Amino acid sequence: MRAVLDVVMLALNLYWWILIISAVLSWLIAFNVINTRNQFVATVWDMLYKMTEPVLRPIRERLPNFGGLDISPIIVLLLIVFIQSVIVRYLYPNVF
Repeated sequence: MRAVLDVVMLALNLYWWILIISAVLSWLIAFNVINTRNQFVATVWDMLYKMTEPVLRPIRERLPNFGGLDISPIIVLLLIVFIQSVIVRYLYPNVF
């Protein structure tokens, strides 16, 4: 059981960083710091979009319109922190 929880924690940590990198990359693209006409940037952006959009889209649909502000990644990051704290505080102590 401990190994399964370790894998879940690792996956949550990895997805945390994927969300952070995706948000930073979207800002860089929005402010024209990097250009999506570059094949490498376009490939990385497409990969990150495909990894994050299935989780972010349902949250975006339920949130009110904040104009150009997208807080769905913040909500997912808070959910990840909550799940990790539940695992650490309540499930790890009970595993032998």
